[in-house]
Amino acid sequence: MGIINTLNYYGIYLIFNLVLGINYMASHIIGFAISLIVSFFLSSYFTFQVKPSLKKFLQFPLTQLFNISVSSVLIYLFVEYFFIDSTIAPIVSLFITVPLTFLITGKILKK
Repeated sequence: MGIINTLNYYGIYLIFNLVLGINYMASHIIGFAISLIVSFFLSSYFTFQVKPSLKKFLQFPLTQLFNISVSSVLIYLFVEYFFIDSTIAPIVSLFITVPLTFLITGKILKK
């Protein structure tokens, strides 16, 4: 599911950034917000095999605050200071944020 979530986010990011010409950081936030909903249901049903609930749905974005915060900082640093292309920076940040977010999400959804 992690790969599907990642591809979903990255596809949305690229559409907003490359096709619509929206700034890379705005595209990152938009892509993240849209893919968050899909990610919740995929994570609930397939990854952690738990029944989604309104309570878990409302808590899920809180677990993702870590992800959006760290990934936003990383993407900014990669683009502005390490001169990594804005189409590649989100992928590089995923190698750091995905494993950590997986652990946090599992703790919330398995409650």
